[in-house]
Amino acid sequence: MNKEELIQEIAKKTKNSQKSISTILSATLEVIEKTVSKGKKVTLVGFGTFESRKRAARTGRNPQTGKQIQISAKTVPVFTPGKKFKELVAKK
Repeated sequence: MNKEELIQEIAKKTKNSQKSISTILSATLEVIEKTVSKGKKVTLVGFGTFESRKRAARTGRNPQTGKQIQISAKTVPVFTPGKKFKELVAKK
């Protein structure tokens, strides 16, 4: 499912216009992105938690040459699913 299909499904369920749902979804994603980029967590109980984590520098391998390369440290976004979400997916 892509963003447009998600908007259509939400609009159908809520009986709201696709334009208003698109605006709300875009604003929601923007708030999550800004909050996580500041190093804070966004927790949606039952669904999951969005947060940033620091990844340490490490040694890797170039898959084409097999030569060792140094991979620098960086901060990455992470999503951890909530209990309800995990249980729902596990039933499939």
